[in-house]
Amino acid sequence: MKQLKLGIVGISSGNGHPYSWAAIFNGYNDRYMRSCPYPVIYQYLSKRKFPEEAIAEGFVTHIWTQDTAASRHIAAAANIPHIANNLEDLIGEVDAVLLARDDAALHYQLSKPFLLAGLPVYIDKPLATTVHMAQEILALQQYEGQVFTCSALRFASEFNPTREELNRIGTILHVDACVMKDWEKYSMHIIDPVLHLIGNQGEITSIESLGKNNRRIVHVTWESGLQACFATLGDVPVKATIRLFGSENFMQMVYQDSFSAFKNALLQFVNIVLGRKEPQSTDLIMDAVRIVEEGGKYSLTD
Repeated sequence: MKQLKLGIVGISSGNGHPYSWAAIFNGYNDRYMRSCPYPVIYQYLSKRKFPEEAIAEGFVTHIWTQDTAASRHIAAAANIPHIANNLEDLIGEVDAVLLARDDAALHYQLSKPFLLAGLPVYIDKPLATTVHMAQEILALQQYEGQVFTCSALRFASEFNPTREELNRIGTILHVDACVMKDWEKYSMHIIDPVLHLIGNQGEITSIESLGKNNRRIVHVTWESGLQACFATLGDVPVKATIRLFGSENFMQMVYQDSFSAFKNALLQFVNIVLGRKEPQSTDLIMDAVRIVEEGGKYSLTD
C-alpha cells in the first residue's frame, strides 16, 4: 500500500485543524496534545485508538506555519518529524499538502506555490469568500481536481442519511440549516452538506440575505422550486443542524462527531490523490462560494 507523504501548512486564530488533521494520520503524543490550545481536540482524540483508527494511507512528514513556536508544538503533539523554515521547503519533500488555515483571504497566496508545482492541495473551508477569489485559485490548477476543498461536515455520518431514510421523507421541498458563529467562516459548514444532500436542483435563481452582527439568515431558491434557509447564529449555543422537509415527512440531523467527519474528509482527499475516487464537482464548489459571497452582502444596521 502506498503511503502518501503529506505537508501541513498554516495555523489561524480559532482554528486547531493542524493539530487534529495531523493526528488523524500520525497519532499523537499525549503529553503535548494535552496542552493543545483547543481542549476539545484532545477530548475527542483521547476517545480513539491509535494507530488502529489512523488513516494508514498517509503520514504528515512536514509542517510549516508562520509561527515557529506553534510549529514546534504541533509537531511534538502530532508526531510530525520535520519543521520547515519556509513554505516552499515542502516542495519536493511531500506528495500532497493540507492547507489548514480557514482565513480565506490567504488561500491564494499560500496555495499558489504548491499548485504551480503540481502538488494536490486540500484547502480548508471556505475556499474563498467571493466567486472571483475562487476562480483565481482554481485557475492555478495544473490538472483537474488538483484542489480539494470542503467543510468536513459534508462527510459527517449525521449528515449522510441512508437512501431508505431519504425515501421516507419523499421529494425534498425545503431545507432549514443553522450553525454557530459568523457567516464568512462558518456558513460553509451547513452550505456544503446541504448542496450534496439535495443533488441537482438546477440553477440557483435567487439568494436573499438579512443579518445583524454575527447573526445572518440567507434564503436560497433553485430552478426546481426547492428552497433552503441557511442561518449563522453568532454566540447562540447550537450544534450544526440540518432539517429536510419533504412531500411525505421531515427529518432533523444534528452534528456530533468531529473526529469521524475530519477523518472521512481527509480520507476522501487521500483517495482522490491515489486515484481511487473522482475529483469533486467544480460546479458545486462555485455554487457554495456564490452563496457565501451573496449571502454576506446585505445586513440590517438597526
